[in-house]
Amino acid sequence: QVQLVESGGGLVQPGGSLRLSCATSGIIFSSYTMGWYRQAPGKQRELVATINSGGSTNYADSVKGRFTISRDSAKNTVNLQMNSLKPEDTAVYYCRASSFWNTYWGQGTQVTVSS
Repeated sequence: QVQLVESGGGLVQPGGSLRLSCATSGIIFSSYTMGWYRQAPGKQRELVATINSGGSTNYADSVKGRFTISRDSAKNTVNLQMNSLKPEDTAVYYCRASSFWNTYWGQGTQVTVSS
């Protein structure tokens, strides 16, 4: 059974930081490109960042220089370090694992940036 479980969301003030983690099980982690996506109320889900099995990363322009995605193959986890958070970063953040054959999603974790 495949599971992607996000953690680390919460309420933070503008300019603050959060670190999201996604623990995976049931997949061959090294075979998957891992990504973080987010969905704000009334908006479509959008890409935040991805990292492939070789460690190459891709970021949305809106988060470049503020967010860092990383993967830990020993723990089968993917992390998203979010710095200099802005109110417009408020959304539900989802972890995604994708390969040529399959795509899996986590249940999401809420991030709220507000004073």
